[in-house]
Amino acid sequence: MPQPDTPSHAVSQLVAQRIEALYGQPLAELEAHADATPDPTLLAALTGNHSALAFAESNIAFQLQRLRELTASEREIGRFDAGHILDCARRIAESVATRDAYAKSTSAVLGGLRRMSAPDTHPPAPPVPAAPTATTSRTR
Repeated sequence: MPQPDTPSHAVSQLVAQRIEALYGQPLAELEAHADATPDPTLLAALTGNHSALAFAESNIAFQLQRLRELTASEREIGRFDAGHILDCARRIAESVATRDAYAKSTSAVLGGLRRMSAPDTHPPAPPVPAAPTATTSRTR
């Protein structure tokens, strides 16, 4: 799980790198492919989880910035500010829980997957016909 001093979006970037390594393509292309496929796929689930993870990280950064503004040392905390501070703290807690849950589940799925090598493009060689066996003739 991320440490308190990790830069914002570090977890989603790590997950994006792992998805790209697994599929061998940039995340933007993978998302476009997943969106173009009407049926649910593992790729769509992974890219969807990544989007939710990135959104949670963005919300953490936004709410943290707002909380810093509300609690700035030069600012006097008024009657209504306490409710806003409490709301920001609650939203940060919810987003951290969401981020951690998505990071844990997506990492578990990615940990169980391995990239397969490309299939061999050469068709298998046809079997060699058996050489005729030499038979001795018994006729005279």
